[in-house]
Amino acid sequence: MSANRPFVLSIAGFDPSGGAGILADIKTFEQHRVYGLGILTGNTIQTEDAFYSIQWTDLDFVLHSIDKLFGTYTIKAVKIGIVPSLDYLKYIIKQVRNHSAEVKIVWDTVLKSTTEFEFATVENQSVLIDILKETTLITPNYDEIRQLNPNHSSIEEMTTELSKYSAILLKGGHHPTEKGTDYLYSGNKTTTLKPTVSFIEQKHGSGCVLSSAIASNLALGLSIEKACQQSKQYIENYLNTNNTLLGYHHA
Repeated sequence: MSANRPFVLSIAGFDPSGGAGILADIKTFEQHRVYGLGILTGNTIQTEDAFYSIQWTDLDFVLHSIDKLFGTYTIKAVKIGIVPSLDYLKYIIKQVRNHSAEVKIVWDTVLKSTTEFEFATVENQSVLIDILKETTLITPNYDEIRQLNPNHSSIEEMTTELSKYSAILLKGGHHPTEKGTDYLYSGNKTTTLKPTVSFIEQKHGSGCVLSSAIASNLALGLSIEKACQQSKQYIENYLNTNNTLLGYHHA
């Protein structure tokens, strides 16, 4: 048991390069001084620049793991990564909520890899809305928000509509004109989070690192806005640790 650090659970895929997925999450948790727990949704074959294949974890195995971990530890936040479908995700979130109405849930909306391997698709908007109602925050980029809500012509309309159900951090890595500027939609408020550096290196798994940093900060008691602000600083430092696709985690 951890006497001084809150427990944070990552439910995500395994990336053997360590740049993304559950390994990246655990590294991030450790730097934020929270104790990381993990459940695998899938085992992948990939490197920092190529994705080859995935074996998904049986849903019942994941749900049983959730039961055992929540039955043993007081978990303050959950970060969710890759899943094969929205139905799979829906059952995960339902199981988490069965154990805790207060736990913070951050969904990193990874719908495909950077090498265009597709994970989940949004085929049922009502299922998506049910999922969002039970999450604390989702972290889509500009490509992902279009997939989540294609019913509006503008990015702002797409995001505003979905933010009725969950807070949204719209990441600026794919911003068409303001690269690196994020927008936090929380309640009726939109907060602009501008980059604090003029240049950043690209990194494999940066979305995983950002979302797990936010989950860590939420577990530590920060507000959504403050958690996103501090996590943005963390990810900017991480991105510029070197000029390769694999970054270093350090305080």
